[in-house]
Amino acid sequence: MMETSARLLRLLSLLQAHREWSGTELADRLAVTPRTVRRDIGRLRELGYPVHSTTGTAGGYRLGAGAQLPPLLLDDDEAVAVAVGLRTAAGNAVEGIEESSVGALAKLEQVLPHRLRRRVAALTAFTDPLGGRRGPTVDVDTITELAHACRDHQEVRFTYRGHDGADSRRGVEPYRLVCSSHRWYLVAWDTGRADWRTFRADRITLTPPHGPRFTPREPPAEDWAAYVSEGISTAAYAHRATVLLHAPADRAAERIPPTVGVLEPVGADRCLLRTGAHGLEELAFHIVTLGFDFEVRAPAELNDHISSLGERLVRAAAAAREGGGAG
Repeated sequence: MMETSARLLRLLSLLQAHREWSGTELADRLAVTPRTVRRDIGRLRELGYPVHSTTGTAGGYRLGAGAQLPPLLLDDDEAVAVAVGLRTAAGNAVEGIEESSVGALAKLEQVLPHRLRRRVAALTAFTDPLGGRRGPTVDVDTITELAHACRDHQEVRFTYRGHDGADSRRGVEPYRLVCSSHRWYLVAWDTGRADWRTFRADRITLTPPHGPRFTPREPPAEDWAAYVSEGISTAAYAHRATVLLHAPADRAAERIPPTVGVLEPVGADRCLLRTGAHGLEELAFHIVTLGFDFEVRAPAELNDHISSLGERLVRAAAAAREGGGAG
């Protein structure tokens, strides 16, 4: 039988699995009697762990949230995942979280066993972010406040800086935050414009006090991330295209991120691409350089720009051959 201290740690690890355990299950896992489990649960409560219990045939124990943050048990893989995540957070697009991430990481690394410190050190020492941080950051307090408003169905007011740099006052019903690799977006119902809008969080300056709670509306799409992807990659542009790519959707996704276009599988070896740009020539160049055979579904006039681009490429190739032969 395990010693009391080791058994308590094992019990705590089981409870932190975020599920409810019956007394019998815990007794079987720990190889003790249900009475011993009850005593150990009492010891954990004395140490500050909020262990909730329910009675009856379906009763059991589960770990709840407390007023203080008690010690947390992590297995090896979880500890490495948290450490790497904290290092990533220290350099992401959320402003104000860097110092907290570094502080938490320092505390974690101090108690990591030597073997895990070596794993974390290897991962961080030989991993570099591609391109580093891009674009402006968003304040962590803004993200937190917006998330709380989404959860509580509370209207928020803010000043929003548009693409042209002009500020406008907005009152919205917030629904969801969507993040990409370097941007945060808020999907909300704009009460002043009576329509759904997607706002870049780094352009939001909250102006409390906020409004009352609201009754949630029918969402504009089932997939919030896909909705934002279409909005920022296609709907935001004056010129939009639908193109059939002769490539599987997963292969096309390796070259086309969600911020550039929306992909829809069409069978096993083809997919539809919906994308946009400021001009048809820009669209033509973008599609041609994807590296896939394709068919333009819309708009029809895009084919003229692709033909013109193709002719220029043919002339350039011919000139290169002639120049090479003359040498």
